[in-house]
Parts: sequence; structure tokens; C-alpha cells
Amino acid sequence: MKIGLINLGCPKNQVDSEIMLGLLNDAGFELTCNEEEAEIVVVNTCGFIDAAKEESIHTLIQLGELKKSGKCKLLIAAGCLPQRYKDELLKEMPEIDAVVGTGSLADVVKVCKEFLNGKPDIHKHQQIYISDPSNFNYESPLPRIRITPTHTAFIKIAEGCDHACTFCIIPVLRGHQRSRTIESIAGEAEKLAMEGVVEVNLVAQDTTAYGRDLREPNALGRLLRRIADIQDIKWIRLLYTYPGFFTKELIAVMAGEEKICKYIDMPVQHINDEILYHMHRGHTRKSIYRTIEHLRKKIPDVVLRTSLIVGFPGETEDQFHELVEFVRDVEFDRLGVFSYSNEEGTMAYSMPDQVREREMKKRREIIMKTQQEISLRKNQRLIGSKQILLVEGPSQDGRYLLEGRTYAHAPEVDGVVYVANTSDDMPLQGEFVPVEITEARPYDLIGRLTAS
Repeated sequence: MKIGLINLGCPKNQVDSEIMLGLLNDAGFELTCNEEEAEIVVVNTCGFIDAAKEESIHTLIQLGELKKSGKCKLLIAAGCLPQRYKDELLKEMPEIDAVVGTGSLADVVKVCKEFLNGKPDIHKHQQIYISDPSNFNYESPLPRIRITPTHTAFIKIAEGCDHACTFCIIPVLRGHQRSRTIESIAGEAEKLAMEGVVEVNLVAQDTTAYGRDLREPNALGRLLRRIADIQDIKWIRLLYTYPGFFTKELIAVMAGEEKICKYIDMPVQHINDEILYHMHRGHTRKSIYRTIEHLRKKIPDVVLRTSLIVGFPGETEDQFHELVEFVRDVEFDRLGVFSYSNEEGTMAYSMPDQVREREMKKRREIIMKTQQEISLRKNQRLIGSKQILLVEGPSQDGRYLLEGRTYAHAPEVDGVVYVANTSDDMPLQGEFVPVEITEARPYDLIGRLTAS
């Protein structure tokens, strides 16, 4: 029996999808990348903000049509959306045969086995596997079939979140923070290295909170050093950090360990003190500036990425312009902007002075245009420089032969470096090669292969 899985959402969701694929494979099911030939289709959904929910629902509707026109006999909705909207999904979408929440991901095998064994009421009564999201345990050895390129992987170092940001539903969807042990994570990294992975990207809801629930001081720094000891791992990247939790010990490890990419993904969300207070972010304009200044001072050539929210309830024109000036002043290397999504179940949902959608869109466009100009200037400064490129493979742009990423480009979220020239010994996917930057675009770079 063939099973297809569609992954939606962030890299943390992707790890969940890879584990579900591993569990299904170990259970003896045949996996397929073509959902049209699958008899069972699993959709790992995202339910974080409106846009993600709409994508998940649209995908489920589309795949539900395969029950009429294709081979699909069983449609399973997994992950965040059923964890949050189980009753609504089952009522409004009868084509869904089962829902599996974030705390019950391993039960996807149980649902598929029941269908395989001909359980008579599998279609008459929609199957529900929803439990406390804190139930799912990453500490035990879990099989995994990666859907990333062979040379790079995400490692989830913790699950859940203990922050109380007023705009965020994640603690409801994912439960309280549960950090894995250093031994468990290092063991996974060693296994990945044996499979040919040279770059690991550490993810969690807040990676800088790693180990706090275990009462282990400087746990993240010790974890980074432990992974750096793995010979075949060449790049270690830290994603989803929190501005208030960069300790001196952590910064020292990042500055001193060659394998740790000098790249920090640090969503600050806003800069106005009143907005930050109502967001319950736990830091201030002054502390954000202090953290950025300290990181740039202690880690030469550090690349900073951030995420911002425009249109948070009550955001005035003056507060928005303060945010724009912050973007101009700091000049982040990478920046993403989200329009505030009013999510039921969050503390911000009933706040007064909600900003109109049209106004949020306008504000988002202003910041994106501002950042585009900054990104282009920064990229132009790289022209003529030599960079180390991790080759991703043949270019998806037909004008070029190869594409890859420098330490300054995180997979899936940042731009790439395109390479046009040939070489006597053309590099392969996953190899590190020197390039000279010859041209700059706002988000991508063009380069040529050079001698070492």
C-alpha cells in the first residue's frame, strides 16, 4: 500500500514529517512522492497564522478530490491544524478520514494499519488521535526519512515553548518546552554525518531556551561544542533564537568555534517599547540594541536575520515609523515581515484598536522595500570578495550551471549564489568550493568558481 505525505509549514514541521515518514517506512508501507498514485495521503498541516491555515485547508480540499478521481482511499490531516481545530475540520471536511495532532504523531501508523487491516468503520466514523501536545517525545530513538537534500538537515533540539507572547498560539499547539539531551541530539547528528550530511541547522521554538527546563547551565554552548567535535559536520547553524537569551558564554562559543556559522536568526518582532510590552516579549528597545551591538562586536562578520510584525493591535503611525527607522539604522542582513494575524485563543485576540488589513499590507510593503534597498547595498559590497560555497546542485535558473549557499544563506529562507562558469573538475552537490562574487541582486548573488 502506497502512502504519500505532503509537508506544509516551517522546518520544525518538516522534521515531524520526516519522522512520520520514517515510522511509516519501518511499519512496512511503501512511500511515494506522487500523491496521485497514493492510496493513503497524509497532510502535515500548519495552523500558526491565517495564511498558513488557508494553505493547509486548500491543500486538504485539493487532495480530497483525489478520493474521487485518483487512487486515494484514506486522507489524514496531521499536525497543528487538527490539534487546534479538530471539531471544525471534521465537521466541515467529511473527506478527511482521520486527524492526528502534534502530541500523537506516532499514531499515524496506527491509523494506516487499521485501514490496511480492513477496519470496518474507518470511513463511517472519522478517527481522532488528539492528545496533550506535550506527549510526543523526541528523546527516544525515532526513524527518519529526510526530504531535504542529502548534504543538509534540520535537527529539532527542543519542542514546545514556555514564552507567553500575546500574538502566538504555539504553546497551545506544541505544549511546554521539552529539551532533548545533548547525547540524544549528538547521536542524531553523528548518524546524519554518516549519511553524508555536512550542514546541520538547529531548530526549536526558541533555540536559546535550550536546556533551561533541564536546569543545565550553558546547555546550548555545550551542545554546540559537542556537535562541532563530529568530524564530517562542517557547518552548524542556529535558527530561531531569542533576543534576551544571548549569554556571554554562548556568544563566546559562537565566536570561537570555526564550524558554527556566523549567522544568527533572531526575531525581534518590533522595537517600540509599548508594543513590545503588550506583546509580552520580555525585552525592550534598549536591550535589543544592546544585544545587536554586542553580537556584532564579539562575532566579526556575523550575519543577522530577523522577523518583524506590523499591524499589532494599537500600532500607531508613529510606532510604525519608529520600526522603519530601526530597520534603516540596524541594517539587518536578512529580514522578513509578517502582517499581524488575529488568532483566537491568544491574549491579543480581543485587544482594542485592531489595525485594518489594508493598512497592514501598506506598512509591510514599506518595510520590505526599505529592506530590499539595504540588502542590495550589502550584497554589492561583496562584489570582488572570495566566499566559500556549499554546492546545492544544478541551478534552477537556466542561465547558470550551479547554485549554492555561503554561511550567510540559511536553507529555504534566504537567497542563493548562482555560478555560471565551468571548471575542469565540476563540484558536486554537498561540496565546498571557493567562488568570487561578480554580481549582486537584492537577495541573490552571482559568482564564478576560482582556484583555492
